[in-house]
Amino acid sequence: MLPRTTRLTFERLDRFESRLSHRFAELSRHSPTLWLFRLVSRVGDWPAWVLLCLCQPLWHGTRGWLIAVYWGLTTAVAALLYRLLKTRLCRERPYITFSTIRCSMPPVDRYSFPSGHTLHAVMFTLLTATTTPSLLPVVFPLACLIAASRVVLGLHYLSDVLIGGLIGAGLAWSSQALAALIFPPL
Repeated sequence: MLPRTTRLTFERLDRFESRLSHRFAELSRHSPTLWLFRLVSRVGDWPAWVLLCLCQPLWHGTRGWLIAVYWGLTTAVAALLYRLLKTRLCRERPYITFSTIRCSMPPVDRYSFPSGHTLHAVMFTLLTATTTPSLLPVVFPLACLIAASRVVLGLHYLSDVLIGGLIGAGLAWSSQALAALIFPPL
């Protein structure tokens, strides 16, 4: 059971964000928009990030394998932290709390806080900026679309996405700092 203060904070935040979440979710009523955001959401599940990791040796040679392993370890820490927060904080998804918010895609799990898709999208964007900045014209817009998809599909509140992005940034920066201490500069 959530502590009372955490539960009350989420209830206030839910009410505050409900109108904006509803407006964003209404965008999914347009077929092309719905198709685009479902696609980027699926890509943001894992395929884009696995492909990005596995392609590092193509861009960096043997050193790319080290980068791929370092990114994989960062991803494992991110997944553990994300799962821990999500299962401890238990914020219901917007469409569960407010019947007026349309859910346009089945969720991966029950709770919304923080957005794991956004966490990973921001984390990989920052890792890419450090190791392969030439890919940013592709990775950055994809990350933005993935973050937006979570709200448009009715799966997250804006604060879920914002905090997920901040956690992803913190993990990327922490991982890069740790890697600089352990390995030669990546």
